[in-house]
Amino acid sequence: MFEAILLTVITAATPLLLAAIGELVVERSGVLNLGVEGMMVMGAVTGFAAANLTGSGTIGIFAAIAAGMAMSALFGALVLGLVTNQVATGLALTLFGLGLSGLAGERFIGVPGLKLPKLDIPVLSDLPFLGPVLFRQDAIVYLAFALVAGVSYMLTRTRMGLILRAVGDNHASAHALGYSVLKVRFLAVLFGGGCAGLAGAYMSLAYTPQWVENMTAGRGWIALALVVFASWLPWRVVAGAYLFGMVTVLTFHAQAKGMGIPSQLLSSLPYLATIIVLVLISANRRLTLVNTPACLGKPFVPDR
Repeated sequence: MFEAILLTVITAATPLLLAAIGELVVERSGVLNLGVEGMMVMGAVTGFAAANLTGSGTIGIFAAIAAGMAMSALFGALVLGLVTNQVATGLALTLFGLGLSGLAGERFIGVPGLKLPKLDIPVLSDLPFLGPVLFRQDAIVYLAFALVAGVSYMLTRTRMGLILRAVGDNHASAHALGYSVLKVRFLAVLFGGGCAGLAGAYMSLAYTPQWVENMTAGRGWIALALVVFASWLPWRVVAGAYLFGMVTVLTFHAQAKGMGIPSQLLSSLPYLATIIVLVLISANRRLTLVNTPACLGKPFVPDR
């Protein structure tokens, strides 16, 4: 029973982890992209459609990443090229993604999905308890942890990470040193879009292998909250994603056991937990400011 719950938690946490780690890089560069939900849902429908039409989950994954990056490129062109308001543009991107995904995915509603296969690691996969939990997951679960490790190393140990953080903390100084602020931010936005698209593909190819309109169900907003919860530190994102994944799974189990609690209240618990966490973090001003990029959300216009 515990093993089954743990496996479900991993499945529920992975899309949150993928979307949040991508958004963390975006925000570290000083850009606030509220369009994560729209990029995720476009990744979900594109990944499902591509996998269904080609019979290949791998093609579905790459198509979802491309869809997320295309959406993020649109966002980047608007907020970096035309200097539009980042909050308003991100919200518009989410609304656009939800509407476009519903239109594009109409023909795939009710169509059987293609589920990503689990990896089978010889000997290790057969270990009791640890085998199924740690060594019998699909490739995206392991990729999510690899991305966290890679982002953590990049931000703290590489010149690229130093430049990214410099752009997010003081874009004027970074520009004065000769770095292209807009280029760095655009590449960060593309990375975040690719991660969000991959998170969407996981939703429609692994979490629930089918296409349902608006199937991300607000997970993009939770991913945004996770970045703040983690204080913009990659490994804290893992803890936050699995915490929220656990809350989501426990609500499902509570409904299955027929507890005398309205199902609507149980379904709202992950989002209620998000609000409570954000309120608690906001109350601690020192914790909020310790890693917050100083130029987050501030537009940059290079000298002409």
